[in-house]
Amino acid sequence: MMIESPLTEIAIVVTAALACGILLEKIKQPAILGYIIAGVILGPSVFGFIENREMVSFLAELGVLMLLFVVGMELDLRSFVRIWPVSVGCILLQVVGGLCIAFPLAHLFHWPLNLALLLAFVFALSSTAVAVKILDTIGELKTETGRLTIGVLIAQDLAIVPMILIVRSLQPHHEGSLFFMSAKIGIAIGLLAVLVWYLSRRERLSLSFLKMAAGHTDLTPLIGLTFCFGAAALAGLSGLSAAYGAFLAGLVMGNSNKRQAIIERMTPIYSVLMMMFFLSIGLLLDLQFIWKNLAIVVMILIFITLGKTALNISILHLLRQPWTVSFISGLVLAQLGEFSFLLSTVGQEVGVVDAYGNQLIVSLTVLSLMLSPLWMTAAKRLHDLAPKRTATLPYLLALLYGQKISLIKRFYAYVKKGMNNRADLSD
Repeated sequence: MMIESPLTEIAIVVTAALACGILLEKIKQPAILGYIIAGVILGPSVFGFIENREMVSFLAELGVLMLLFVVGMELDLRSFVRIWPVSVGCILLQVVGGLCIAFPLAHLFHWPLNLALLLAFVFALSSTAVAVKILDTIGELKTETGRLTIGVLIAQDLAIVPMILIVRSLQPHHEGSLFFMSAKIGIAIGLLAVLVWYLSRRERLSLSFLKMAAGHTDLTPLIGLTFCFGAAALAGLSGLSAAYGAFLAGLVMGNSNKRQAIIERMTPIYSVLMMMFFLSIGLLLDLQFIWKNLAIVVMILIFITLGKTALNISILHLLRQPWTVSFISGLVLAQLGEFSFLLSTVGQEVGVVDAYGNQLIVSLTVLSLMLSPLWMTAAKRLHDLAPKRTATLPYLLALLYGQKISLIKRFYAYVKKGMNNRADLSD
């Protein structure tokens, strides 16, 4: 059926996405998975319902700025400062681990080193939306494990800013500009560190321009949007990144005395733009690409998923966290994050990632997010069965995978016995 009006087309797509989001929430899964699934089904890979995605992509770009603005606004810097050594140590080791995963893959598949570095950043990040949903579902959001996991997620959210700047610095430069780019990245990271330190040590800010909204509820979201996009524009014009400006604006606004009112007023706008962002990711997913590169995609997905889970657990235990806490937190942080799309977009803009690399990152991230229910099930089982006292790693592995390991051992013994019997008969 031909639909002549683009507005009707958008209305149908948005309805389908929201319906999928509601369905996923009803079965206690993140709504963003529903948005992605709707995009895949309605996109060119399946029914081809959406051909022109320019408007959706444009709204998705706005969603990226809003995502960083709201992430900055919701960061609890005071709680983060209390556990910052573990959180910062964790993200640094995650990046190192990401490099250890990405560079062998780059050597195996003959990828350029710039792509390997970007993939290392992608592998280090987890989905804040999915992780918080898992913690809430298994009842760990307010516990020691939840606070530690949230601290790591905050460190990852803070790390996305220098990651974007580093990826932008990888584009071809004229001779003599490397020092300038390094200085710019250093200044940006230093400004972020000083701002985090300053905001975490004082009372809530009193921003004079927020007083304009007193008695005018409609002005609150307008002022918030103006501050967000104004800071993004200034940062972009200064040669940094619009995303960097939006994130700093969120940090400042989130530490003002009007924080809660702004979040409440802007949540509907933020929710709509986030829906459009994840819907567009589903629309961009190319199932034909996955099918043509099925072996590579599946191998890398298994490699990074299992490797990232083991890496997270090992890092947290190395940072002196109990095995039970490390194991649950490592499972919760196992999936790739929504910021992977942002890094991929930035990489493509500056020529670090070609169409193949961009589609590979999109495919791996979407498939990783879709596997999150499996990790939610494992985390819930571990939460229900693991003792509150300190437990050993073998004990926790036995709780989660004891039956499967036992079946594998029995199958192996059966096969070995059959092989020995055949050898005896041949003798």
